[in-house]
Amino acid sequence: MAQLLHHYLRTHRRRSGFSQDEIARLLGSASGTRVSRYERFARNPCLDTVFAYEIIFKKPIRQLFAGRYEAVRLDVRTRALQLSEALSKRAADHRTARKLSLLREIVESKPLQPGNR
Repeated sequence: MAQLLHHYLRTHRRRSGFSQDEIARLLGSASGTRVSRYERFARNPCLDTVFAYEIIFKKPIRQLFAGRYEAVRLDVRTRALQLSEALSKRAADHRTARKLSLLREIVESKPLQPGNR
């Protein structure tokens, strides 16, 4: 599988035809300096900015930030597997069964495909 970039902000900005300064205006910034830092992976945008990017480019966050999404998904998957193992040692009841079912879904979740950017 191809390696995903941390995010695809530069790709989508270029496809849209906007300059960094124009995207900065849409994000509520005075200049494109911050946009440049995001695009160079030198700074991570705050949650409000991430949502703004989703609105601007009309792409889900998990596609715009595909590499970061995949890294977080794998971390959560690992922790879900560990929690599942710990819960499996408990006495079975309906709550534990429900938790184990949800954890199984997390563990079995599929990665984001590179073509979905």
